[in-house]
Amino acid sequence: MENETHQPDNGVPMPIVKLNRWMLLVGILLALFTGQAWITTLLFLIILPTLLLGQKYSLVAQVGKRMFARQIPGSEREDQKLMRFNNTIAAILLGLAQLAFLAGWHFLGWFLCLMVAVAAGVALAGFCVGCFLYFQFRMLKYRWFNK
Repeated sequence: MENETHQPDNGVPMPIVKLNRWMLLVGILLALFTGQAWITTLLFLIILPTLLLGQKYSLVAQVGKRMFARQIPGSEREDQKLMRFNNTIAAILLGLAQLAFLAGWHFLGWFLCLMVAVAAGVALAGFCVGCFLYFQFRMLKYRWFNK
């Protein structure tokens, strides 16, 4: 057994969260400016295994752990449930965009992709739209089931 120090899992390190947001923003803008919708398909395929199989299968997390190995130990963390919620929204929108592209509805496909890019960009600027929706969802769930 290797001698490794493991800290408790307190969420996703912020450098990895930011890497995920940058990947989505830059990837979608690159796809839009080059007119290459397949780049958005690639982004969808990068996010999907994480949602279906868990954080262990996140390509972004694996790359981020290597890129930010020094920053991660003391970094702020985001709740895994929140990260999963945000990635679920991104995957749904990107998945619907792929269907729109296949159906020939390119405007709708790009619009759905841009929704993801805007959310990622706004989150990088300091306001997480997915976090806001998650909070509203949790409040609604509390009001309905905990009265």
